[in-house]
Amino acid sequence: MRFADQARVPAPALLNAVVGRSQGWRLVLELAEKVGRGQTKVLITGETGVGKDVVARHVHRQSPRAQNAFVVLNCASLSETLLESELFGHFRGSFTGAIRDRVGMLQQAHRGTIFLDEVGEMSPRMQALLLRFLESGEVQRVGSDGSPSIVDVRVVAATNRDLKAMVQQGSFREDLLYRLNVTRIAVPPLRERQEDVAPLVEHVLSRSGRVMEITDAAVRALEAYHWPGNVRELQNVVQEMAALASGDRLDVEDLPPQIASLKNGPLYARRERRRRVADDLYEQLASGSCRFWEDIRPLLLNRDVTRADLRQLIALGLAASGGSYRGLLARFSMGQGDYKRLLNFLQAHDCSVDHREFRSAHSAPKALKADWPRTTATRPDAAAS
Repeated sequence: MRFADQARVPAPALLNAVVGRSQGWRLVLELAEKVGRGQTKVLITGETGVGKDVVARHVHRQSPRAQNAFVVLNCASLSETLLESELFGHFRGSFTGAIRDRVGMLQQAHRGTIFLDEVGEMSPRMQALLLRFLESGEVQRVGSDGSPSIVDVRVVAATNRDLKAMVQQGSFREDLLYRLNVTRIAVPPLRERQEDVAPLVEHVLSRSGRVMEITDAAVRALEAYHWPGNVRELQNVVQEMAALASGDRLDVEDLPPQIASLKNGPLYARRERRRRVADDLYEQLASGSCRFWEDIRPLLLNRDVTRADLRQLIALGLAASGGSYRGLLARFSMGQGDYKRLLNFLQAHDCSVDHREFRSAHSAPKALKADWPRTTATRPDAAAS
């Protein structure tokens, strides 16, 4: 495939492009267009990196508000205090660091659309504040003692979490879920949209500033990959290939090793629908096809896999090792010197798993019961309590 013409497409036109030709993606766009013509709130669900922000922009472009502001706020990127300030605004001196008055994003989006990404990461207090706004349309700036302002904003929210399960666990308000989930758009993962890989590769290469060619064999390898990080991971891989290429032709040898060089096929071979990301990661770790620090850690830090995925991966390892983190090291191709590093990494990223539920008379050798440090600072079971 040669992408000469696309390389001349202006960048702004590509940034908002809706790319894909699979049936699943077409159904998503058709629903977004229908929903966009109304005024109802929209909840977009799907794994990390599937393109929920692209769908949200598509909803806005189809709406009567398309000529007005489209404001984006990532709810997971800010502390509770800053998130409240970003949403509702603040007055100078209302908290440390408030050196000037600020108009909140809800007021900035007046008569337009606000996109609340990762809404499932909101704290209980912020959930209550958002619910009050959805019910009344009132915006009260932080530090204000005056009358609230009324704004007209369409709310489109997105999450990669199971909000219904969070409601059952008590970590997400049921009344807020009902307010947000008026219309739901579920975006399928890239592994279920194989036909979208080639046009996405074309889209990314067209933004590289070079006239690039990629062989059919390389495209087939990309289509066979599992893509746990979905479209975001694909974009990173293709950008890396284009940046490192010595010529204008990309082939299988230009693919990352985890996609092109494994004897048993791609690192994350396409899985059965009911299999989890953690199942595939565990199989590859156990077989030595990938390594925890070199492969899994970057996936988490780049948010190509979720903390829930990593917890599931650790749980699979603990189940196999009888609840021993030291026994987990060998299965994950780590040395004994990685023991404390692993525990500290999991605790720092809230991915610790309580080992005790995996210990039983049948699965926990007595020799392993002394493998914990005596301090509790790095014990995953202490962190989880």
